[in-house]
Amino acid sequence: MNTQRTTAAELGLLFQREFTLCRLAPGETLVLLTDQTTSRDMVHAAFAAAQSLAAIVFEVCIPKTVDLARIAHGSPADGEGVMKALLSANLVCTFFPPNLSRWLSELRGNGGRILSIIASPDQLANLMSPPGLKEAVQHAATRYRETMRVQVTSSAGTDLHFTRGRPGDTEVRGYYGYADEPGHFDQWGFGMVADFPDEGSAEGVVMIEPGDVWILPYIRMVESPIRLEVEAGFIRHISGGVDARAFDDWLTSNKRDPDDLDPFAVSHLGFGLNPRARWDHILTYGNSHDDLAVAMRSFAGNFLFSTGPGIRRKTRGHIDMPMCNCSIRFDGDLVVDRGRLVDPRMIVSA
Repeated sequence: MNTQRTTAAELGLLFQREFTLCRLAPGETLVLLTDQTTSRDMVHAAFAAAQSLAAIVFEVCIPKTVDLARIAHGSPADGEGVMKALLSANLVCTFFPPNLSRWLSELRGNGGRILSIIASPDQLANLMSPPGLKEAVQHAATRYRETMRVQVTSSAGTDLHFTRGRPGDTEVRGYYGYADEPGHFDQWGFGMVADFPDEGSAEGVVMIEPGDVWILPYIRMVESPIRLEVEAGFIRHISGGVDARAFDDWLTSNKRDPDDLDPFAVSHLGFGLNPRARWDHILTYGNSHDDLAVAMRSFAGNFLFSTGPGIRRKTRGHIDMPMCNCSIRFDGDLVVDRGRLVDPRMIVSA
């Protein structure tokens, strides 16, 4: 078991550095959105850091926790008061993931900056965005945005292809670890890009191998192969050992009715760029969500395969599966080679 190394004093300095990256200015309003499980040490450090930067800061604590295995939840709490408070802020720090929620879209549309903080103090320190990561992520997002056809392959047998960029699609999501621009949502410690494939375009085979990482709803290393056969944007067949059975069972349990295929849809697909995130953290930290949920999605060169929600599809069940040793091609141009970034503008020194 790992013992936390970051002291309370160091945590306050970390928040000060992060808020500085977020361009929190004197007189701006910061809202800390917490729930009953949020670490008070984290909250106190955020208060101290914000006050040291002469910002106006207050906390909104909701009465119930958010189920991290589910996504696309509605308002963070009942009533209008919470949203009014959040909409009044220049910067909102949420201590639980707001991903794909309607209220996140509303805050972004209002011009607010939103920062998600879900990692442990030690990982907040480990994964602090290094110089150059923002530029690398923005370059990767631009290349992704300009790509029409993406192919993902591996020596294990993965051969997945999809298209992107049809009219009405959303932006490529680029995360570099801080929220410094109006309407930007980010997550402390992240360094990755992701996008939804065009609806129905994903085709091929995905081979998940031992050593790949299962993030939602579990935090664990895959121990037996999982073969996914994808047709017209949906996983049509799952085979393998006990991990394949768990994969199938979890998605099946989230069906709204026997004919519901939405949990089996191919969702956002992307890759990591943060050089400070390491695959071997899964060996160091075991099954700790606080230590792995960010790092495992962000380690440089991983291919993130996911299932469930789409641009207009709201699905409770969701799987995130960062995969190792995959190659990714944008319109035939190799950008990740067997788990290694090859575009020099995407490579950042730790």
